[in-house]
Amino acid sequence: QLQLVESGGGLVQPGGSLNLSCAASGFTLGYHIGWFRQAPGKEREGVSCISSSGSSTNYADSVKGRFTISRDNAKNTVYLQMNSLKPEDTGVYYCATGPVYTLVALRYPIWGQGTQVTVSS
Repeated sequence: QLQLVESGGGLVQPGGSLNLSCAASGFTLGYHIGWFRQAPGKEREGVSCISSSGSSTNYADSVKGRFTISRDNAKNTVYLQMNSLKPEDTGVYYCATGPVYTLVALRYPIWGQGTQVTVSS
């Protein structure tokens, strides 16, 4: 069964950090990976993506300079290091994989179940 599993979410104070992981089960993470988030009442938005080789990365303007995406193909895992977190970063974070390098959610066919990130004092 093809599955992506996110972990690392939680409750953190503003200015804090979290490191999200996205692990693949049942297949090799050979395609591009995207991280997305969805806040209550809002549409899912692209946060960051990384190419299959890891040589290219892209970020939403709202997270540039604060978030870093990386991948370890030997561990079949992708990471999202989130620093200087703000309350507006709150939401469910999803990873997804597909053959197109993009921040557009509709282009990704395989998704994880998501992990909750809450930034609050």
